[in-house]
Amino acid sequence: MQLKIMPKKKRLPAGRVALILFLCQMISALEVPLDLVQPPTITQQSPKDYIIDPRENIVIQCEAKGKPPPSFSWTRNGTHFDIDKDPLVTMQPGSGTLTINIMSEGKAETYEGVYQCTARNERGAAISNNIVVRPSRSPLWTKEKLEPITLRNGQSLVLPCRPPLGLPPPIIFWMDNSFQRLPQSERVSQGLNGDLYFSNVLPEDTREDYICYARFNHTQTIQQKQPISVKVISVDELNDTIAANLSDTEFYSAKPNRERPPTFLTPEGNTSNKEELRGNVLSLECIAEGLPTPVIYWIKEDGTLPTNRTFYRNFKKTLQIIQVSEADSGNYQCIAKNALGAIHHTISVTVKAAPYWILAPQNLVLSPGEDGSLICRANGNPKPRISWLSNGVPIEIAPDDPSRKIDGDTIIFSNVQERSSAVYQCNASNEYGYLLANAFVNVLAEPPRILTSANTLYQVIANRPALLDCAFFGSPLPTIEWFKGAKGSALRDDIYVLHENGTLEIPVAQKDSTGTYTCVARNKLGMAKNEVHLEIKDPTRIIKQPEYAVVQRGSTVSFECKVKHDHTLTLTITWLKDNGELPSDGRFTVDKDHLEVADVRDSDGGAYTCVANTTLDMVSASAVLSVVDVPNPPFDLELTDQLDKSVQLSWTPGDDNNSPITKFIIEYEDAMHEAGLWHHQTEVPGTQTTAQLKLSPYVNYSFRVMAVNSLGRSLPSEPSEQYLTKAAEPDTNPTAVEGLGSEPDNLVITWKPLNGFESNGPGLQYKVSWLQKDGDDEWASVVVANVSKYIVSGTPTFVPYLIKVQALNDVGFAPEPAVVMGHSGEDLPMVAPGNVRVNVVNSTLAEVHWDPVPLKSIRGHLQGYRIYYWKAQEGSLKRNRRHIEKKILTFQGSKTHGMLPGLEPFSHYALNVRVVNGKGEGPASPDRVFNTPEGVPSAPSSLKIVNPTLDSLTLEWDPPSRPNGILTEYTLKYQPINSTHELGPLVDLKIPANKTRWTLKNLNFSTRYKFYFYAQTAAGSGSQITEEAVTTVDEAMASRQVDIATQGWFIGLMCAVALLILILLIVCFIRRNKGGKYPVKEKEDAHADPEIQPMKEDDGTFGEYSDAEDHKPLKKGSRTPSDRTVKKEDSDDSLVDYGEGVNGQFNEDGSFIGQYSGKKEKEPAEGNESSEAPSPVNAMNSFV
Repeated sequence: MQLKIMPKKKRLPAGRVALILFLCQMISALEVPLDLVQPPTITQQSPKDYIIDPRENIVIQCEAKGKPPPSFSWTRNGTHFDIDKDPLVTMQPGSGTLTINIMSEGKAETYEGVYQCTARNERGAAISNNIVVRPSRSPLWTKEKLEPITLRNGQSLVLPCRPPLGLPPPIIFWMDNSFQRLPQSERVSQGLNGDLYFSNVLPEDTREDYICYARFNHTQTIQQKQPISVKVISVDELNDTIAANLSDTEFYSAKPNRERPPTFLTPEGNTSNKEELRGNVLSLECIAEGLPTPVIYWIKEDGTLPTNRTFYRNFKKTLQIIQVSEADSGNYQCIAKNALGAIHHTISVTVKAAPYWILAPQNLVLSPGEDGSLICRANGNPKPRISWLSNGVPIEIAPDDPSRKIDGDTIIFSNVQERSSAVYQCNASNEYGYLLANAFVNVLAEPPRILTSANTLYQVIANRPALLDCAFFGSPLPTIEWFKGAKGSALRDDIYVLHENGTLEIPVAQKDSTGTYTCVARNKLGMAKNEVHLEIKDPTRIIKQPEYAVVQRGSTVSFECKVKHDHTLTLTITWLKDNGELPSDGRFTVDKDHLEVADVRDSDGGAYTCVANTTLDMVSASAVLSVVDVPNPPFDLELTDQLDKSVQLSWTPGDDNNSPITKFIIEYEDAMHEAGLWHHQTEVPGTQTTAQLKLSPYVNYSFRVMAVNSLGRSLPSEPSEQYLTKAAEPDTNPTAVEGLGSEPDNLVITWKPLNGFESNGPGLQYKVSWLQKDGDDEWASVVVANVSKYIVSGTPTFVPYLIKVQALNDVGFAPEPAVVMGHSGEDLPMVAPGNVRVNVVNSTLAEVHWDPVPLKSIRGHLQGYRIYYWKAQEGSLKRNRRHIEKKILTFQGSKTHGMLPGLEPFSHYALNVRVVNGKGEGPASPDRVFNTPEGVPSAPSSLKIVNPTLDSLTLEWDPPSRPNGILTEYTLKYQPINSTHELGPLVDLKIPANKTRWTLKNLNFSTRYKFYFYAQTAAGSGSQITEEAVTTVDEAMASRQVDIATQGWFIGLMCAVALLILILLIVCFIRRNKGGKYPVKEKEDAHADPEIQPMKEDDGTFGEYSDAEDHKPLKKGSRTPSDRTVKKEDSDDSLVDYGEGVNGQFNEDGSFIGQYSGKKEKEPAEGNESSEAPSPVNAMNSFV
């Protein structure tokens, strides 16, 4: 199969995006070879808006290619520009580029205008864009007299810049006389118009050299405005001025500037409009004044701000959205906020669009008689108008071409001939701009040619894409086929990808992709081919990467970077530090795949990268070296601005040891109350070296500071000097105030006292006040020492009190304390719950109801109700109550009913109910008695089978331990179990309740039975107990079997069989001793005949089986008789003794199974065994 290029759409993995972009560039770069006739193509031109430097010659570019080489002409402002008549204008040979020599004479302004270049040959004419040539301008500021500005501290201020209009517009910045940029912040910032805005001024804003500079980049000139003088007058200075002119009563009329909510300095009003063009940067600005300085926030009312295109500038006063599109239109709101309020301004944004390409026309090469089309599609806001030109002439007035048909944005060509060759221009324009594209139609008849160099060698890393080029040309368009190998084996399109430019792509190149590839191009005029070669190399891999290291200064660190690469490629390993070269220092040693840094210093910290390069690939791995330590302790602690309740602490940070200080921790010591104990005062960011500390009265302070970085905290600084604050009244009152009585006639008021630090002064005491709620009219109070409890005696029992505890010291009282509710002491309840009712739900559950006790009779906090209940004998309710075990259930809160679970059926119960408060239980209600109905009984206590006979079994049992009522009868069910463990028919038998023994008769002999036994009351049947037992064997039949087994003919037969087996064993033994191998022996040992019996060692006769010594199991399934009797007068060789008869049985381990005991526990094997096969005796009986 031959793989041909066929245009088609394919879904490609995301990982190949970069590859596809590359191929698209290759496709767009395919051109007609320059040795073939072709219309002109503009290759280079000056920008549409061409701003020139008036001090240099003007160069307007226009380059084009074509065959034959094109000639050039120019228009200026829409008319022919005759360059031969202007001695200052020259055109470069073989080019359309104009050079206007204005450096020797002439002015740039003379040559302002709109220029357009035309390149023409016999096949058509191409035109350039309209190039608007304008000289740059950098005018000076107009002369103006600037008065000094004087204003009060805290007022807002705008310093206007108003730069001169330049071309292009200048870049504005503010500096002082020393050419130092003025610092800007959230309070002071420069607007988009160049003005300098102060949200509020401070005394440090006073200066005489506020200078606005305008830099004109095109001419590399800077213009400066006259300096502006600003003086900020503080309140003290203003008061001094007032004092010199006014009376004493008016001296203090100048007060500090009051704080105020924000207002906008720009833009004005509540709303404004903004229009921007698609693709530009949208810049929205809001600057507000206020005190304190407002903060600016931005939102989009009808959507969210684009995540990856939104940026905040100028301390969030400017919102910028890059690559703005029509979707960014809408209402944007800026919000200015400070502690006193917030305002907002809405900016309505409309995004317009100059024309932009959707599909620009492409050059079209056709052979005579072919069809084709040029498509020109553009978009914009508003929608652009599409117009066509042919060879620079509007197509409406261009020479007619019968092969051409215009359909809006498309020109359709059919049956073209050589005369159809031309250059077409598509113009898309709206009010915001235009697009112009040249695309030629070249009618040629050319056989295929391959433009890629022959025998090109491609080297590719394994598992990466391989691209084999086959640039081609021909008219008609050739088809491309690829082959691999000398024999021309066809390529399969499921492995390879062919692109329209002829490139063969191997998406994942493997070792077997190596080889020679042939590209063949064909059209109706001929064929061309080219060979290229592909080699696949192993990728370079870092098999051991350098690892992150943290070291102390002065130590040595080593990084390792082991690399594996293709041996046919040259490997270079380079080490970088912070993406730059290693320091030229003898401490850095590179040895093959190691980098070692000795005597590590702070400056050695950073990222170290191992870069492994070959000619085909590059890999790298990085590791970070951190040279860190905890900071050194701060020093030079100083206390300033010492006030009653605040002080300013300043310090000098110690060395951060290459790990930035994240915060400072400030601690204090109270030498008066807790000497030697340091407490946490506050924390400040690591960028601060001062802190305003709030202080408490009557404390002897000392301070110390610790620095913290990512490794930990420094040692504490040396303590500051001590500072004793003045005493004051307490700021707070005691907490955890409670009022609870310990006795029925008192009120115990408790609280958590203030500590020494909170006392604020000497002589700490407490004023304890109380008021009986709904009783007393006036508060009673007492002042007590620094304790935590006061007891009020003689109170009524459990009445509410209002309580408050206020702190005071020698200076005064704390603020008015909060009032809390308390109660005097509780007493036991006086009344029992009444109307106690019992509703028996079932035999184990009863529901109890009672009436609540009045709150006044409870005399305390209601905890709940408690039910006492017990089992009682009828008629003996009042006797022996001391020995009755009572149960208790407590129901929380005010519930008036409860459930009593777990009762015994058919029982006589009594109960009473008591109310419970915080003091204890009240009196019991009168006892209520109730009876539980009968329930089903438990299983009989035991069941055993005794005295088994040939056709009967006797059952004995004990009654249920919990009859739960009056037993009415017992039910016995039983069924036989046959030899295959199948159950026979079930027999149901009722037995009177007064019986504890029962004999079953007319049973089958030697048969296993399973029994199910349970008791019944009027409520139903109880749980059952099960047991199994076997009837005995007929002794006459057993005797008969023994007689047959002991007859002479049977013994003779068994001896003959044993003799044959002995002879066979002797033969096998002789053959083995002679070196032979008797393979049948192993099989016989593995599958011994159960009929073969062992011989005695002493006399060689057949041995007897013994239930004591021979542990080989006999056949499964034989049953044990219910009695263990074996007749002694029978022969010792009887099979009965061996367990073969019906009167004897062995279990699987050879032990004799004894008589059934009748107990519930039994051997598990008994229940699972059955007579799976008849015994030999039974088999012989079948012949009789």
